[in-house]
Amino acid sequence: MYDVKSLKAEEFISDEEIRETLAYADANRDNMELVDAIIEKAKERKGLNHREASVLLACENEEKIQEIYELAQQIKKDFYGNRIVMFAPLYLSNYCVNGCVYCPYHMKNKHIARKKLTQEEIVKEVTALQDMGHKRLAIEAGEDPVNNPIEYILECIKTIYSIKHKNGAIRRVNVNIAATTVENYRKLKDAGIGTYVLFQETYHKESYEQLHPTGPKHDYAYHTEAMDRAMEGGIDDVGLGVLFGLDKYRYEFAGLLMHAEHLEAVHGVGPHTISVPRLKRADDIDPTAFDNGISDDIFAKICALIRISVPYTGMIISTRESQAVREKVLPLGVSQISGASKTSVGGYADPEAEKLANETSEQFDVSDQRTLDEVVNWLMKLGYIPSFCTACYREGRTGDRFMALCKNMQILNCCHPNALMTLKEYLEDYASEETRKLGMELIERELEKIPNPKVKQTTYEHIHDISEGKRDFRF
Repeated sequence: MYDVKSLKAEEFISDEEIRETLAYADANRDNMELVDAIIEKAKERKGLNHREASVLLACENEEKIQEIYELAQQIKKDFYGNRIVMFAPLYLSNYCVNGCVYCPYHMKNKHIARKKLTQEEIVKEVTALQDMGHKRLAIEAGEDPVNNPIEYILECIKTIYSIKHKNGAIRRVNVNIAATTVENYRKLKDAGIGTYVLFQETYHKESYEQLHPTGPKHDYAYHTEAMDRAMEGGIDDVGLGVLFGLDKYRYEFAGLLMHAEHLEAVHGVGPHTISVPRLKRADDIDPTAFDNGISDDIFAKICALIRISVPYTGMIISTRESQAVREKVLPLGVSQISGASKTSVGGYADPEAEKLANETSEQFDVSDQRTLDEVVNWLMKLGYIPSFCTACYREGRTGDRFMALCKNMQILNCCHPNALMTLKEYLEDYASEETRKLGMELIERELEKIPNPKVKQTTYEHIHDISEGKRDFRF
């Protein structure tokens, strides 16, 4: 039976409920009176449930789809303004004991270069990332209790936070590692992580078990219930995601929203972020072997509907997607993107050496190959503020404290000036001449939009102080 407050995976992600939802959506896809009522509800900025959103996903009326896109754009502006937060993934190890059929890290792949970063190599990787201008990392590692135990992950986090190179510093480390115990989540919390991210891959249990035939990840319930254990372990912010292309997208979409509703119902806090990766080519993985791929148009519609259904959540698009696709979905609700990403272990410090050795440890092909400076420049030309802000996490605005501000659309009062100050740091320390010029013009324009006179004056002063060599101001 479906029970949003249950702690059992098959009850808060009920297969029967999803199937009934999809049937309801099919029956009402052309019911314009209902579609209009759901869109009107979305305009209240309180979100939609999985059944309502599924009706809109099934609806193919072009006029209504356009209305959804326009609403998604407005809700994004209302909650997150025109900021886009920047981050980079850091792959620590690709040793893995799982048999996931869509990932080249699977245990049976004997020709991928297996690698695990030493602490000395992490220093080099993080220094290279700092020299680009990154302030926020998402660390990734395969599941391997021998090679990648929790002690290794904790040591890596400590090393990352300790590295200070020139004006560089990693101020927030998000963690994307396999489902683990409450005790280990407590250790991650004590290590000062930002968001704990874990992709579900697919919410369809039968497909999940087929896609994960061997290894600890085969356990559907243990994996699906991980976020509850993470929150029990004191982690305030968690990030959800499915890998679109593994199973039917409408099923995944409903399951994703049901998971968000479950976290809200049980913990009073929904997902801090939702990621929307699509299956991509990798070392021995051919995405065409999976027959559930989705078009760019469907992908854009999913992004827009996540934004209006879960208006408070951050939405992440990685370099899995091309520049063109990222440009298509940015206005529809995206609030975080990666830049200059490497999905190989040790890819930042000496990427040429890796190519010369003809070895690859990439998890997937990166579609957007641009440098961070090129991405920052591109965002500003599109009218966005590239933000390197980590203030909420460092000021304790996490979990319910962040959500209270975000749901009332008050978080912008902090985020807008913080984005400008961290962008100024980037321009001073890392930007090319053209990017610096564009950025300074953008900052001057955006400063005038700060409504609170006192905040505006303080931001002006901090921007000046950054020019004089001072760093790390935040509201």
